[in-house]
Amino acid sequence: MHSSSSTLDPQRASKVRDLMTARSPVLKAIEWVKNNRLAGGGVAVHHKSRVATQEVTGYLIPSLLDGGEERLAVELALWEASVQRPDGSLAAPDGVPYTFDTAQVVRGFLAVLDRVPLLETNLRRACDYVAGQIGADGRVNSPALDMWRLEDGSVLTDYCNLYVLPPLHEAGRRLGEPRYLDAARRGLDYYRRKSDLVDFKSESGTFSHMFGYMMEALVDLGEVALAEQGLKQAERIQRADGSIPAYPGATWICSTGMAQLAIAWLKLGHREPAERAVAYLEALQHPSGGFFGSYGKGAIYFTQEEISWGVKFFIDAELLVAGRPLVSLPSVDPEPDSSRPA
Repeated sequence: MHSSSSTLDPQRASKVRDLMTARSPVLKAIEWVKNNRLAGGGVAVHHKSRVATQEVTGYLIPSLLDGGEERLAVELALWEASVQRPDGSLAAPDGVPYTFDTAQVVRGFLAVLDRVPLLETNLRRACDYVAGQIGADGRVNSPALDMWRLEDGSVLTDYCNLYVLPPLHEAGRRLGEPRYLDAARRGLDYYRRKSDLVDFKSESGTFSHMFGYMMEALVDLGEVALAEQGLKQAERIQRADGSIPAYPGATWICSTGMAQLAIAWLKLGHREPAERAVAYLEALQHPSGGFFGSYGKGAIYFTQEEISWGVKFFIDAELLVAGRPLVSLPSVDPEPDSSRPA
């Protein structure tokens, strides 16, 4: 597990005390979630939408639990169970089941499992679905990827499916289920064979939101050296004001991607670039507590919508900056790979 030390210096202890004060950035973000929860259901895709997102509601559950919102976290997990399909999958807003989305609901079920043991059945069904979508070669498959297309016509990199693997591995460990562990290891081996896996490419398909998924997953999977390689590239392009271009050469920033990169840095103990990024986001945060998906000249990602996943990762980053432990996923000790130098 890669996390901040449990012993806080006085400055960080003060930050923890201030974290949950009225109208603090993290409380504003939590209020955004509450205000954009649909009646009796999940959290809306964005502030203009009346459609619940099963994916984001799922991985918001541990964030809300970490933020002291246990009742809300449990309610959302029970809602996820109520909309789960017979095959164990969870669907994207277009109604199509996505492997990625289902894995993020696994995170939610895991977070509250000790509080609601009856959700183990739902957790197993979701994991059975995810494990079944990981091929013999380790590739993470999905019935469709229509929603992974950006405004400029490019398609999001499937390397972000690395983020599917940590919750599956953790479920395998907690449930004592070798099939889940084997599928997660198979998936990790598949991505480790990709020579460009940690290249922060100058293209929108691998913009910082996707790259952030990849970097945090690598940290949680114990692939620290690979994560360090990728994060160094992001740090090189970080601006003096703390902002990070959406990709090398981009003229716009992705708020979610910045929070995700900060999370990965913080999990590795690299506080300086992370704190600069989080300070920039604090200044950017809307009075509502939310964020548009992107800002700046040429921005193409939810430029006028406050997106629910941006709030999720901002909450996580804020808690980590303050030294609060997260409902995190223990790191995997990677098996030795004779093809890589020791």
